[in-house]
Amino acid sequence: MFTTFRGGQSGGWKVASIARVKGETLPKVAALSVISSESIALPLLPSATAWRLAGVTSHLRYTEQAEKAQLAAVEARLGRSEATHAALIPIRKSAAWWELTQDERRKVIEDKSHHISGTLKYLPAIARQLYHARDLGMPFDFLTWFEFAPDHASLFDELVGMLRATEEWSYVEREVDVRVLREI
Repeated sequence: MFTTFRGGQSGGWKVASIARVKGETLPKVAALSVISSESIALPLLPSATAWRLAGVTSHLRYTEQAEKAQLAAVEARLGRSEATHAALIPIRKSAAWWELTQDERRKVIEDKSHHISGTLKYLPAIARQLYHARDLGMPFDFLTWFEFAPDHASLFDELVGMLRATEEWSYVEREVDVRVLREI
C-alpha cells in the first residue's frame, strides 16, 4: 500500500506545528492530507500543495517472530475515533547506517537501542505505521506516522524522547516533527 502525505492549504489534518529536529525542515503549511492507494502513481502537485512525501508499507525487516507476536497482541489500529492527534516524522539516516549489514543494523536497533522492546509500553495508546521511502526517490528514508488521543500527547513526547536518546538515532541526519490535529 502506497501512502502520500501532502502538506498544503487543505486536508483532513490541521497542522499544529512543524519542527526541525535535525537537518533541513519542511515548509510550513496549514493542513496535511493522507492518501493511500494501490499504485505509486503520484499526480502533479496542486498549487495549494507545498510538499509531498510518499512511502510504502513493507514487511517487518528487523523484527523477530516473538517480537512480532508481542506487537500484534498490543498494537492499536490507525483511524480510531479517539485518536485525534497525530505526528508525521520523516527521517533520513546517514550513509554510515546504510553501509552496515542487516544484522549489524538489527544489533543497533534492538540490542543497543531497544527500539522494539522499549516501545512496547507505549502500545496500544499510540498507534503507528512505518512507510519506506528510500527506494522511491523521496528526500527521506522513512515516514513514521503515529496517532493518539489528546490525553496521550505527553506519552507520545516521552516515546520520541526515548527513541532520540538511543544509539540508533545517532545515525539520523534529517528529521522533521509534524504535529497534526484531526479536522472533525
